[in-house]
Amino acid sequence: MKRLLASLCCTVLWIAGAPQAMADDVEPALYRAAMLHKAGESGAALAIWQDWANRGSVDAAYNLALIYQHGDGVPLDYGQAMHWYKVAAAKGDKASRIQLGLMYQIGQGVAADQDEAHRWYTMDRRHHLHHEHDPQLVAWRRQALALIDERDRRAQIAASRASSIQIVADLQRRAGMLAEPPAAKAMLASSGR
Repeated sequence: MKRLLASLCCTVLWIAGAPQAMADDVEPALYRAAMLHKAGESGAALAIWQDWANRGSVDAAYNLALIYQHGDGVPLDYGQAMHWYKVAAAKGDKASRIQLGLMYQIGQGVAADQDEAHRWYTMDRRHHLHHEHDPQLVAWRRQALALIDERDRRAQIAASRASSIQIVADLQRRAGMLAEPPAAKAMLASSGR
């Protein structure tokens, strides 16, 4: 029983530490793959990215999609690009969702489908639609709109007052009730009025 408990404890610790170990290992591996790809060794880079994408790395899946979409070191293959974008998008990658929307919008590797493009573009927004009905957010939105309206109203009043003062001053000057400012007299004299 003691051995079973010790074995179970080690397994739990290994499982709990596995995501961190993966996170620690994936960064150098993806960097190495990028350097290999840059050096023209796309086959070796591809193997690293595929291995990590199959292990669940969103970045590796996105990189695979990108090189297939543009034929960068591999044959151009929109089907593979779409597959890897969908793998990354399923794990929440927003850039992959945008790329999928673009592929559907322009018909890259698939028939153009505006509805499907819209679905991919707005996937994150629809996920958060419940926030629009949250009472606290509705109250904050109303408060913000009231503040904006008040600011705009004050700005309009100030602009109206400044305009009114200018108009009254011009009328008084024309009626001879105010002396012309020295700069204005000089300008009038030079223009021949």
